[in-house]
Amino acid sequence: MEKVRYLIVGAGVSGLSTAAALGDEDYLVLEADSEIGGYCKTIKREGFVWDYSGHFFHFKHPEIEAWLRERMPGQEIRVVEKKSFIQYGDRQIDFPFQKNIHQLPQNEFIDCLYDLYFAKEQSAGEDNFKSMLYARLGKSIAEKFLIPYNEKLYACDLEKLDVDAMGRFFPHADLTDIVRNMRMANNASYNSTFTYPEGGAIEYVKAIASDVRRDRIALSERLIAIDLEARTATTTKRELQFEHLVSSVPLPALVAMTKLAHDESAFTWNKVLVFNFGFDRKGQSDVHWMYYPDRATSFYRIGFYDNIFDTERLSIYVELGYPRDAVVDVAAARERVLADLARNTVIRDHELVAEHSVVMDPAYVHITKASLAEHARLQPILNSHGVHSIGRYGGWTYCSIEDNIVEARALVNALRAKKN
Repeated sequence: MEKVRYLIVGAGVSGLSTAAALGDEDYLVLEADSEIGGYCKTIKREGFVWDYSGHFFHFKHPEIEAWLRERMPGQEIRVVEKKSFIQYGDRQIDFPFQKNIHQLPQNEFIDCLYDLYFAKEQSAGEDNFKSMLYARLGKSIAEKFLIPYNEKLYACDLEKLDVDAMGRFFPHADLTDIVRNMRMANNASYNSTFTYPEGGAIEYVKAIASDVRRDRIALSERLIAIDLEARTATTTKRELQFEHLVSSVPLPALVAMTKLAHDESAFTWNKVLVFNFGFDRKGQSDVHWMYYPDRATSFYRIGFYDNIFDTERLSIYVELGYPRDAVVDVAAARERVLADLARNTVIRDHELVAEHSVVMDPAYVHITKASLAEHARLQPILNSHGVHSIGRYGGWTYCSIEDNIVEARALVNALRAKKN
């Protein structure tokens, strides 16, 4: 049986960042796919550059961004001030909705302002994500945008989600913020600016991987079982003994491989069908994200690649949310999406030049009271056997790609400190 000190499962951002942080340590990266990148893969067709989904990068740590840039010689990287809007009826409202209700028709603006003012008095508390929206922002803001949009995204009843399901990524606003925004617009958020490389998200993955030994990445090799007591892992090709196993695979799948008793029903998620479309000519300029709360429109969001590098042809990604057990009819969805794009005047007489689609499963995890409790129960058990589950799916959380790098580095430092 082969032995390795650090067995890393998954060659996405989290796994590769772990390996890069380990440096000269004894490690092996297992990747079930035939190439690295996870959900940060990039597709290039007919001159268009797309990702599996929109990965616009937001850095809070300048040293991490600098570290990545140093490993991307010759790659043009744009820093872009994000421009996001909500398609609301026949008008486009600045995002976030709750800070721009003054852009609504007058009667709807009054409804929103009135309900916001009396929200706390009329609410029944904040027991879940949906009740939090009503309690903090009022009935009108919740029902005009926040509820329909997020139900389309998460593909579930928002009452099932925890109050803090989106953490720091939810654009909170109070009455003072909203009134001030009527005169002095300030729509800043955690991702007010983003960076993006000309070659797509995979360039960031390659930058991380440049610090990883190529001979220590095993592609097309899937982990299928873990013996916690013996600290051994069975893959599709061999058995490995490890001191520490660091995994970014979805937490319920990892736990199932250990045969630990757990509540499977605690972990739910959605699927997201992503269409990448390239058209023959330009569409709307000066927009990077457009949100669609209208339930009559199949997709919940569009991202505009062509407005990052000011290219001459419309290049977009379109996202549709589905329950985890839904059967996704890609061909039928494609026809409806193209019709909805035309109805919403995203395309007019454009000719479709190139396309790509992918179903991300899981996409967004559902953070619920049950998932938080089960994660808190399982984590120390796994850790005590040298197994560490990290990343958006391993940690069953909502986080940024930069957060994954930070978490991986912190884990390596903690394991080294424990060893010493």
